[in-house]
Amino acid sequence: MITFAALNSLTNIRHAFFTKLGGVSTGVYESLNCGYGSGDAPENVTRNRRIALERLGVTDWPLVTAYQEHTADVITVAEPWEHDDAPVADGLVTDRPGLILGILSADCAPVMLADPDAGVVGAAHAGWRGARAGILEATVTAMSGLGANPANTFAAIGPCIAQRSYEVTDGFAEPILEEDERNADLFAPGRRDGHPMFDLPGYVGRRLNDMKLRHVVRSPCDTCRESDRFFSYRRSVLNDEPDYGRGLSVVTLHE
Repeated sequence: MITFAALNSLTNIRHAFFTKLGGVSTGVYESLNCGYGSGDAPENVTRNRRIALERLGVTDWPLVTAYQEHTADVITVAEPWEHDDAPVADGLVTDRPGLILGILSADCAPVMLADPDAGVVGAAHAGWRGARAGILEATVTAMSGLGANPANTFAAIGPCIAQRSYEVTDGFAEPILEEDERNADLFAPGRRDGHPMFDLPGYVGRRLNDMKLRHVVRSPCDTCRESDRFFSYRRSVLNDEPDYGRGLSVVTLHE
């Protein structure tokens, strides 16, 4: 699993961005697939989630994940729910120690947030749709509703698709360029005319930094290129695969 020093230094916070390694799934889901929304056997997903929590060292704490749909919807979690009853949301926040907030991703950016002084954590699923819709701002706002202060909030952007792998279209770029003139630097010339390369983690990082958070860090990994370490939706499409696994990222408070 991958962690960031900036969050490791927070004594009441645990976090992790898990790779695809070390699980029990096979085929296109090999091996630590943690997404019940995939076509993998549910018992494999359940076992993989337990393996992940074993690595985190908190197997007796409940893991809470939502049904993600690239929205700006955030839920304040007070009690865990069963995965069959998971609500639709792309952001989760809590001030309850012992609740593990989880995000599933396969190219989109998983973002873990924490205000260690207020004892509030948040997790967001930020693809380009969710980021444009305001999921990051909504998650920070929900954390503030629990007493967090953005100026004291740490954010970590986990492994996601990198610019070198993210070919888009001029039509994709237009609304992002109209949103903020600074966003021109998020696009680089592509291999084909009319198909620039988009910097998703840069876009996510910009929106987080614009909220004046205390510290924002990002992973240099590329989920699409690093097939031995990460699941990737785009890679599955390019390879004409029938489905893909989902990676898990988590954050939790402990006393």
